[in-house]
Amino acid sequence: VASTSNVMANEEVKPKSGIDLKFIGNIEDQPVFQLNVNNTEEDEYIVTFRDEQNNVLYSGKLKGINITKNFQLSTEDGAENAMSVEVRSKKSNKSEVYKINKTRSFTEEIVVNKL
Repeated sequence: VASTSNVMANEEVKPKSGIDLKFIGNIEDQPVFQLNVNNTEEDEYIVTFRDEQNNVLYSGKLKGINITKNFQLSTEDGAENAMSVEVRSKKSNKSEVYKINKTRSFTEEIVVNKL
């Protein structure tokens, strides 16, 4: 007995589009952020980091498709407090803004075990 079946995939997998900014850790006690721009057409993006007083800490351009870039800001640049990050598309002139707040906490745990 032999059986044959044809399976066709009708769904096309499309890449996720959009902009994503995330904190990935610290290097030498300085915060590092990763920016992912998932776009299907080449575009130029302007990335601007600002402090709470709206002073520009960093501004730069990124160009391409599916861009990934890491940013490390020194606390001397004002990154110690809250910041905002704007990513603006040159083609569409649309932007996304992210707010970054830094909080510190200290947790001490004491455990008592019976011997």
